[in-house]
Amino acid sequence: MLNFQKINLRTVANTTVENYGFETSFPRTVIAQVNALDSHATEKVGSSIKDLKNLLWSSIDNSDSLDLDQLEYCERGSNDEILVKVAIADVDAYVPKDSATDIFAQNNTTSLYTGISMFPMLPNQLSQNLTSLKANEDRFAIVIEFSVQSNGEVKPGKIYRAIVRNKAKLVYEEVGAWLEGKGKMPKIVGSVDGLEAQLRLQHEASLRLEKYRSNEGALKLQTLEARAVIQNEVVLDFIVIEPNPARYIIESFMIGANGVVSEFLKSARVPMIQRIVRTPKYWEEIVAVANTHGTKLPVVPNAKALAAFLAEQKRTNRPMFPDLSLTIVKLLGPGEYVMYDQSKPIGHFCLAVDSYTHATAPNRRYVDLVIQRLVKAVLRKAASPYSKNELSEIAIRCTDRQKEAKKVQRFMIKVEAITLLTGKIGQTFNALVTGASDKGVYARLTSPPVEGRIVRGTNGLKVGQAVKVRLISLEPEQAHINFERIA
Repeated sequence: MLNFQKINLRTVANTTVENYGFETSFPRTVIAQVNALDSHATEKVGSSIKDLKNLLWSSIDNSDSLDLDQLEYCERGSNDEILVKVAIADVDAYVPKDSATDIFAQNNTTSLYTGISMFPMLPNQLSQNLTSLKANEDRFAIVIEFSVQSNGEVKPGKIYRAIVRNKAKLVYEEVGAWLEGKGKMPKIVGSVDGLEAQLRLQHEASLRLEKYRSNEGALKLQTLEARAVIQNEVVLDFIVIEPNPARYIIESFMIGANGVVSEFLKSARVPMIQRIVRTPKYWEEIVAVANTHGTKLPVVPNAKALAAFLAEQKRTNRPMFPDLSLTIVKLLGPGEYVMYDQSKPIGHFCLAVDSYTHATAPNRRYVDLVIQRLVKAVLRKAASPYSKNELSEIAIRCTDRQKEAKKVQRFMIKVEAITLLTGKIGQTFNALVTGASDKGVYARLTSPPVEGRIVRGTNGLKVGQAVKVRLISLEPEQAHINFERIA
């Protein structure tokens, strides 16, 4: 049983990860295999791999991220198009199929981020070094090209192997604030010749992509993401991860690159794994939610109509939009991985596309590594390294592990919130009701932005209502935070 006054968050994280069926340490066979890898392999390649080290590649990620999967580069083309290159870490170059490292990765299928600890899918010597597109190092990559037309439409380009070199490791918040005009230019942007113009061009391309996807019916959802601020093993605060132009650049480019890869494999008639969100079974419930906001949606599922409703709500009801988004996400149903073999595609309802996969994070997601191997086999004109049965089994495994990884993260967020609130029982907080149903009434504190259940004084409460609550108990074993309404 947890004693919330003496919680060791690292121990809790390890126990939680194991309880959900994930391995928390690498076997000796994996460590030995990784330690034997050639760290100078990029110096010994022939002309079949393009040398793109001189391009002005950069990465944008969290400040503490070391497992860098992607780099970006743009240039202006003819007829007002913007040519985009996305470099993806070539993890397969160091992790052969069916190797000990690969088998471990296939078991966990994902890196887990718990706030206090990170449990990588691949050993740090790989994911944070040899296969990380870290700054000022030559690295193997798969480059995906596409062009963004003036209307935002994507035209696929080539895919090929290359050696790249990251010229600048950038941070979401710093670049985002600068592009929005809310912060000064990051020092590194001014110190690298041409980087300012490069980032502004990337921003222009992402705006085009966003607008086009919105017109096509892609859903612009924005759930609230809170993250613990931890220093010396102590939770100091919770912060909300806000969307910004830098995050939109990466999101837009990754969606574009994933779509290009899916179409590339589809054209090659190669069985693959696709990322899907099915046409929602609970459309009637989505229609009912829209009705409560004065909007009438079509009787049959319609992504464009739902996208328009969400866009209007984001504009007119911004404080509650993350909670509305979460409600819609739950009614849409979870994303899944499925084997696709040229039969009729299921598609991705949220992105309003028929063909989509995950290919841009092979250091962190196993599906992406599998897709990378399929792409490289097509480039070599070789047979697929996977049978249909293998792909189906991997898709099922990855879907299950992703579901369990989310449970791990939700549990750890609650435990970290409990440690922050320890000693504050009896204190009052301003809050917003985020859920009200037969399952209970829930509220999110204004500060810190953590959520708990209102167990007393729930009569008449509605979602979106501002309330004042008192913290009455903490239950670390179940990760429960309990409030009573006082006003």
